[in-house]
Amino acid sequence: MSASLDETLTGAEKSAPADDLRVLLELLDLEEHGPDIFIGQHPEKVWSRTFGGQLVSQAIIAAGRTVGPGRPVHAVNAHFVRGGDVKKPIEYRVDRHRDGRAFANRTVTAYQDDQELFVMLAAFQDWGKGLEHGSPLPEVADPENLPRVEESFIGMEDKLEMFVKAPHPIDMRYTNDPAWILKGTGEKLNHNRVWMRTDGALPDDPLIHVAALAYSSDTTVLDSIITTHGLSWGHDRILAATVNHSIWFHRPFRFDDWALYATESPVAAGSRGLARGHFYSRAGELLATTVQEGVIRHFPARA
Repeated sequence: MSASLDETLTGAEKSAPADDLRVLLELLDLEEHGPDIFIGQHPEKVWSRTFGGQLVSQAIIAAGRTVGPGRPVHAVNAHFVRGGDVKKPIEYRVDRHRDGRAFANRTVTAYQDDQELFVMLAAFQDWGKGLEHGSPLPEVADPENLPRVEESFIGMEDKLEMFVKAPHPIDMRYTNDPAWILKGTGEKLNHNRVWMRTDGALPDDPLIHVAALAYSSDTTVLDSIITTHGLSWGHDRILAATVNHSIWFHRPFRFDDWALYATESPVAAGSRGLARGHFYSRAGELLATTVQEGVIRHFPARA
Protein backbone atom coordinates (compact mmCIF):
# COMPACT_ATOMS: atom_id res chain seq x y z
CA MET A 1 0.00 0.00 0.00
CA SER A 2 1.22 3.49 -0.74
CA ALA A 3 1.41 6.41 1.62
CA SER A 4 -1.48 8.86 1.45
CA LEU A 5 -1.75 12.50 2.33
CA ASP A 6 -3.12 11.92 5.82
CA GLU A 7 0.20 10.47 7.00
CA THR A 8 2.76 12.54 8.87
CA LEU A 9 5.57 13.93 6.75
CA THR A 10 9.23 14.01 7.63
CA GLY A 11 12.07 15.97 6.06
CA ALA A 12 12.79 19.59 5.28
CA GLU A 13 10.33 22.44 5.67
CA LYS A 14 8.35 23.58 2.68
CA SER A 15 10.39 25.26 -0.05
CA ALA A 16 9.28 27.45 -2.92
CA PRO A 17 6.90 25.67 -5.33
CA ALA A 18 9.31 26.28 -8.22
CA ASP A 19 11.94 24.31 -6.30
CA ASP A 20 9.40 21.54 -5.73
CA LEU A 21 8.72 21.31 -9.46
CA ARG A 22 12.46 21.04 -10.09
CA VAL A 23 12.56 18.18 -7.57
CA LEU A 24 9.65 16.43 -9.31
CA LEU A 25 11.46 16.64 -12.63
CA GLU A 26 14.56 15.19 -10.95
CA LEU A 27 12.43 12.32 -9.60
CA LEU A 28 11.27 11.59 -13.16
CA ASP A 29 14.85 11.54 -14.46
CA LEU A 30 15.47 7.87 -13.72
CA GLU A 31 18.95 6.38 -13.85
CA GLU A 32 19.36 3.47 -16.25
CA HIS A 33 20.96 0.59 -14.37
CA GLY A 34 21.07 -2.17 -16.93
CA PRO A 35 18.77 -3.51 -19.66
CA ASP A 36 15.20 -2.46 -18.75
CA ILE A 37 16.20 -1.63 -15.15
CA PHE A 38 15.88 1.90 -13.79
CA ILE A 39 16.62 3.51 -10.42
CA GLY A 40 14.35 6.15 -8.90
CA GLN A 41 15.11 8.35 -5.91
CA HIS A 42 12.97 9.94 -3.19
CA PRO A 43 12.68 13.68 -2.63
CA GLU A 44 14.08 15.31 0.50
CA LYS A 45 10.56 16.04 1.75
CA VAL A 46 8.84 12.69 2.13
CA TRP A 47 5.89 10.90 3.67
CA SER A 48 6.42 8.12 6.17
CA ARG A 49 6.13 5.77 3.19
CA THR A 50 6.66 6.26 -0.52
CA PHE A 51 3.94 8.45 -2.04
CA GLY A 52 1.80 6.44 -4.47
CA GLY A 53 1.84 9.15 -7.11
CA GLN A 54 5.63 8.99 -7.14
CA LEU A 55 5.59 5.24 -7.78
CA VAL A 56 3.07 5.53 -10.62
CA SER A 57 4.84 8.44 -12.29
CA GLN A 58 8.30 6.88 -12.06
CA ALA A 59 6.96 3.55 -13.34
CA ILE A 60 5.42 5.34 -16.35
CA ILE A 61 8.80 6.87 -17.15
CA ALA A 62 10.50 3.48 -16.81
CA ALA A 63 7.99 1.77 -19.12
CA GLY A 64 8.04 4.62 -21.61
CA ARG A 65 11.83 4.52 -21.85
CA THR A 66 11.57 0.94 -23.21
CA VAL A 67 8.94 1.84 -25.80
CA GLY A 68 10.48 4.98 -27.22
CA PRO A 69 8.94 8.19 -28.58
CA GLY A 70 5.94 8.25 -30.89
CA ARG A 71 3.85 5.61 -29.13
CA PRO A 72 2.05 7.18 -26.16
CA VAL A 73 0.86 5.40 -23.05
CA HIS A 74 -2.91 4.99 -23.04
CA ALA A 75 -3.58 3.00 -19.84
CA VAL A 76 -1.87 2.00 -16.58
CA ASN A 77 -3.17 -0.29 -13.86
CA ALA A 78 -1.16 -0.29 -10.64
CA HIS A 79 -1.30 -2.34 -7.43
CA PHE A 80 0.50 -1.37 -4.22
CA VAL A 81 1.99 -4.34 -2.37
CA ARG A 82 4.17 -2.85 0.39
CA GLY A 83 4.98 0.56 1.76
CA GLY A 84 8.26 1.89 0.42
CA ASP A 85 11.21 2.92 2.59
CA VAL A 86 11.74 6.63 1.87
CA LYS A 87 15.42 6.39 2.82
CA LYS A 88 16.25 3.97 0.01
CA PRO A 89 16.16 4.22 -3.79
CA ILE A 90 13.64 2.19 -5.77
CA GLU A 91 14.56 -0.25 -8.54
CA TYR A 92 12.07 -0.47 -11.43
CA ARG A 93 12.31 -3.61 -13.56
CA VAL A 94 10.45 -3.56 -16.87
CA ASP A 95 9.18 -6.69 -18.61
CA ARG A 96 8.37 -6.43 -22.32
CA HIS A 97 5.29 -8.39 -23.36
CA ARG A 98 4.49 -7.08 -26.82
CA ASP A 99 5.72 -4.65 -29.44
CA GLY A 100 3.13 -4.72 -32.23
CA ARG A 101 2.48 -2.40 -35.14
CA ALA A 102 0.22 -0.13 -33.08
CA PHE A 103 0.37 -1.53 -29.54
CA ALA A 104 2.99 -2.21 -26.88
CA ASN A 105 2.58 -3.73 -23.42
CA ARG A 106 4.85 -3.61 -20.39
CA THR A 107 4.87 -4.67 -16.75
CA VAL A 108 6.84 -2.56 -14.29
CA THR A 109 7.71 -3.97 -10.87
CA ALA A 110 9.22 -1.76 -8.18
CA TYR A 111 11.65 -3.35 -5.70
CA GLN A 112 13.53 -2.46 -2.55
CA ASP A 113 15.87 -5.07 -1.05
CA ASP A 114 14.47 -7.57 -3.58
CA GLN A 115 10.96 -7.19 -2.14
CA GLU A 116 8.12 -6.13 -4.42
CA LEU A 117 6.58 -2.78 -3.53
CA PHE A 118 4.38 -2.18 -6.53
CA VAL A 119 3.33 -3.73 -9.85
CA MET A 120 1.97 -1.80 -12.84
CA LEU A 121 0.70 -2.89 -16.25
CA ALA A 122 1.20 -0.24 -18.92
CA ALA A 123 -0.33 -0.23 -22.39
CA PHE A 124 0.83 1.95 -25.27
CA GLN A 125 -1.06 2.64 -28.50
CA ASP A 126 -0.65 4.91 -31.50
CA TRP A 127 -3.21 7.72 -31.68
CA GLY A 128 -5.88 7.01 -34.30
CA LYS A 129 -9.11 8.44 -35.63
CA GLY A 130 -12.47 7.00 -34.58
CA LEU A 131 -15.69 7.73 -32.74
CA GLU A 132 -15.46 10.54 -30.22
CA HIS A 133 -17.58 11.65 -27.30
CA GLY A 134 -16.98 12.52 -23.65
CA SER A 135 -18.76 13.65 -20.51
CA PRO A 136 -19.09 17.44 -20.31
CA LEU A 137 -16.85 19.73 -18.30
CA PRO A 138 -18.61 20.65 -15.02
CA GLU A 139 -19.53 24.29 -14.58
CA VAL A 140 -16.94 25.74 -12.22
CA ALA A 141 -15.12 29.00 -11.65
CA ASP A 142 -12.01 29.74 -13.70
CA PRO A 143 -8.73 28.92 -11.93
CA GLU A 144 -7.51 32.53 -12.12
CA ASN A 145 -10.38 33.50 -9.83
CA LEU A 146 -9.58 30.88 -7.20
CA PRO A 147 -6.94 30.83 -4.42
CA ARG A 148 -4.05 28.41 -4.35
CA VAL A 149 -4.67 25.49 -2.02
CA GLU A 150 -1.88 26.71 0.28
CA GLU A 151 -4.03 29.72 1.21
CA SER A 152 -6.67 27.39 2.69
CA PHE A 153 -4.10 26.13 5.22
CA ILE A 154 -3.84 29.50 6.97
CA GLY A 155 -4.91 29.20 10.59
CA MET A 156 -4.93 25.39 10.43
CA GLU A 157 -1.21 24.75 10.13
CA ASP A 158 -1.15 22.63 13.28
CA LYS A 159 -3.88 20.27 12.05
CA LEU A 160 -2.71 20.22 8.43
CA GLU A 161 1.01 19.88 9.03
CA MET A 162 1.20 16.95 6.59
CA PHE A 163 -0.13 19.22 3.81
CA VAL A 164 1.82 22.32 4.79
CA LYS A 165 5.15 20.44 4.73
CA ALA A 166 4.34 18.39 1.65
CA PRO A 167 6.03 19.05 -1.69
CA HIS A 168 3.99 21.46 -3.83
CA PRO A 169 5.10 20.94 -7.45
CA ILE A 170 1.48 21.25 -8.57
CA ASP A 171 -0.58 24.45 -8.46
CA MET A 172 -3.94 23.21 -7.10
CA ARG A 173 -7.06 25.35 -6.79
CA TYR A 174 -10.26 23.86 -5.36
CA THR A 175 -13.50 25.06 -6.96
CA ASN A 176 -15.36 23.93 -3.83
CA ASP A 177 -14.26 24.21 -0.22
CA PRO A 178 -11.72 21.49 0.61
CA ALA A 179 -12.47 18.95 3.34
CA TRP A 180 -10.86 20.95 6.17
CA ILE A 181 -12.99 24.02 5.38
CA LEU A 182 -16.18 21.97 4.97
CA LYS A 183 -15.52 20.49 8.42
CA GLY A 184 -16.03 23.91 9.95
CA THR A 185 -19.35 24.45 8.15
CA GLY A 186 -20.74 20.96 8.74
CA GLU A 187 -21.39 20.56 5.03
CA LYS A 188 -21.11 17.20 3.25
CA LEU A 189 -20.07 16.95 -0.38
CA ASN A 190 -20.17 13.91 -2.68
CA HIS A 191 -17.68 15.33 -5.20
CA ASN A 192 -14.54 17.48 -5.34
CA ARG A 193 -13.27 19.56 -8.26
CA VAL A 194 -9.75 20.94 -8.40
CA TRP A 195 -7.90 22.84 -11.13
CA MET A 196 -4.34 21.56 -11.49
CA ARG A 197 -1.21 22.29 -13.46
CA THR A 198 2.50 22.04 -12.78
CA ASP A 199 3.81 25.13 -11.03
CA GLY A 200 5.95 26.09 -13.99
CA ALA A 201 6.73 25.02 -17.53
CA LEU A 202 7.54 21.40 -18.39
CA PRO A 203 9.83 20.05 -21.12
CA ASP A 204 8.10 19.21 -24.39
CA ASP A 205 8.49 15.43 -23.93
CA PRO A 206 4.87 14.10 -23.81
CA LEU A 207 5.89 11.30 -21.43
CA ILE A 208 6.85 13.91 -18.80
CA HIS A 209 3.38 15.47 -19.04
CA VAL A 210 1.72 12.07 -18.67
CA ALA A 211 3.89 11.25 -15.66
CA ALA A 212 3.18 14.64 -14.03
CA LEU A 213 -0.57 14.11 -14.39
CA ALA A 214 -0.19 10.62 -12.94
CA TYR A 215 1.69 12.05 -9.95
CA SER A 216 -1.10 14.59 -9.42
CA SER A 217 -3.88 12.05 -9.81
CA ASP A 218 -3.03 10.54 -6.41
CA THR A 219 -3.36 13.81 -4.47
CA THR A 220 -7.10 14.56 -4.15
CA VAL A 221 -8.86 11.50 -5.55
CA LEU A 222 -9.84 10.07 -2.14
CA ASP A 223 -11.26 13.39 -0.89
CA SER A 224 -14.81 12.60 -2.01
CA ILE A 225 -14.92 9.44 0.09
CA ILE A 226 -14.47 11.39 3.31
CA THR A 227 -16.38 14.57 2.35
CA THR A 228 -19.41 12.38 1.57
CA HIS A 229 -19.41 11.65 5.32
CA GLY A 230 -18.53 15.17 6.46
CA LEU A 231 -15.01 14.11 7.53
CA SER A 232 -11.68 15.82 6.97
CA TRP A 233 -7.98 15.08 6.86
CA GLY A 234 -6.31 16.56 9.92
CA HIS A 235 -9.51 17.04 11.90
CA ASP A 236 -10.67 13.42 12.07
CA ARG A 237 -8.71 10.25 12.81
CA ILE A 238 -8.58 8.64 9.39
CA LEU A 239 -6.28 5.92 8.10
CA ALA A 240 -6.01 5.94 4.32
CA ALA A 241 -3.74 3.94 2.04
CA THR A 242 -3.98 3.30 -1.69
CA VAL A 243 -4.55 -0.32 -2.75
CA ASN A 244 -4.77 0.11 -6.52
CA HIS A 245 -4.83 2.95 -9.03
CA SER A 246 -5.72 3.01 -12.73
CA ILE A 247 -5.49 5.76 -15.33
CA TRP A 248 -6.72 5.88 -18.93
CA PHE A 249 -5.29 8.63 -21.14
CA HIS A 250 -7.71 9.71 -23.85
CA ARG A 251 -5.97 12.56 -25.68
CA PRO A 252 -2.61 14.31 -25.91
CA PHE A 253 -2.24 17.20 -23.46
CA ARG A 254 0.19 19.52 -21.74
CA PHE A 255 0.04 19.37 -17.96
CA ASP A 256 1.59 22.80 -17.57
CA ASP A 257 -1.81 24.01 -18.86
CA TRP A 258 -4.82 23.99 -16.52
CA ALA A 259 -6.80 20.75 -16.18
CA LEU A 260 -9.86 20.25 -13.96
CA TYR A 261 -9.73 17.09 -11.83
CA ALA A 262 -13.36 16.21 -11.04
CA THR A 263 -13.70 13.31 -8.59
CA GLU A 264 -16.50 11.43 -6.84
CA SER A 265 -16.93 8.27 -4.79
CA PRO A 266 -19.62 5.81 -5.87
CA VAL A 267 -19.09 3.39 -2.96
CA ALA A 268 -17.35 2.72 0.33
CA ALA A 269 -17.69 -0.71 1.96
CA GLY A 270 -15.62 -3.37 3.69
CA SER A 271 -13.13 -0.79 5.02
CA ARG A 272 -12.37 0.24 1.43
CA GLY A 273 -13.48 3.21 -0.62
CA LEU A 274 -13.58 3.60 -4.39
CA ALA A 275 -13.11 6.96 -6.09
CA ARG A 276 -13.10 7.91 -9.75
CA GLY A 277 -12.05 11.06 -11.48
CA HIS A 278 -11.89 12.85 -14.82
CA PHE A 279 -9.29 15.35 -16.00
CA TYR A 280 -10.70 17.99 -18.37
CA SER A 281 -8.98 20.62 -20.45
CA ARG A 282 -10.24 24.19 -20.21
CA ALA A 283 -11.79 23.65 -23.65
CA GLY A 284 -13.91 20.84 -22.18
CA GLU A 285 -12.05 17.86 -23.65
CA LEU A 286 -11.87 14.78 -21.44
CA LEU A 287 -8.13 14.11 -21.14
CA ALA A 288 -7.86 11.22 -18.68
CA THR A 289 -9.94 9.05 -16.36
CA THR A 290 -8.81 7.63 -13.03
CA VAL A 291 -10.13 5.00 -10.63
CA GLN A 292 -8.55 4.42 -7.22
CA GLU A 293 -9.37 2.04 -4.40
CA GLY A 294 -8.05 2.74 -0.94
CA VAL A 295 -8.29 1.36 2.55
CA ILE A 296 -10.26 3.96 4.50
CA ARG A 297 -10.73 3.56 8.24
CA HIS A 298 -12.32 6.18 10.47
CA PHE A 299 -11.76 6.13 14.24
CA PRO A 300 -14.42 8.37 15.82
CA ALA A 301 -13.48 10.27 18.94
CA ARG A 302 -14.76 8.66 22.13
CA ALA A 303 -17.61 10.45 23.82
